[in-house]
Amino acid sequence: MKVLYFSWLKEKIGKGEEQLDLPDGVCDVQGLLDWMKDRGDGFTDAFANDAIIRVAVNHEYVERTHAVQAGDEVAIFPPVTGG
Repeated sequence: MKVLYFSWLKEKIGKGEEQLDLPDGVCDVQGLLDWMKDRGDGFTDAFANDAIIRVAVNHEYVERTHAVQAGDEVAIFPPVTGG
């Protein structure tokens, strides 16, 4: 699975994208976000308040219950402020 990180998520994590094997026991977006929190370092901080994060799977915004599977492209977006 390809995972893309944007904006301050990218800065906290220290990378804009990565290839991951689908973690054991992870079958939906919320499970993936929960797993991310446990990765330590910047991931724990970046995903501490995942309620504000939006997720797209294969270029479509999805709900937390949306299934994920090997081969998906998952894009994770923090809220963006503008002025």
